[in-house]
Amino acid sequence: MRSVAALLLLAAATPAVAATPLDGAWTVDLSAKPGEPYTKPMVLALAADGTVTGSFYESTIEAGRWKTDRGRTCVSFRTSDGKGPYHTAACLTDDTVTGQTWAEQRSFLFNWNAVRAK
Repeated sequence: MRSVAALLLLAAATPAVAATPLDGAWTVDLSAKPGEPYTKPMVLALAADGTVTGSFYESTIEAGRWKTDRGRTCVSFRTSDGKGPYHTAACLTDDTVTGQTWAEQRSFLFNWNAVRAK
């Protein structure tokens, strides 16, 4: 009986979400021209099962995944603008996120950086 109680206490103390340095709010720099700032928000929540939820460019993240391997933590996910999918992949380096988004229906690939939102 004591061992069952101890296991229940241990299970209750185990977090369901794996907190990583990528979790939280980010400001994504999508500026295409020097001197013309253009930023959008990104919010990431990385779960212990390897899934990612949140939002990017004010769109809900769909089918997101994350993994820490080879010394870095990266995410990959899909969003949509209602006309087609946007495929995004990004990795954390120090306290900066470096990523790229491919808009298949618009025939463009965009490289971007993000910093922690203030």
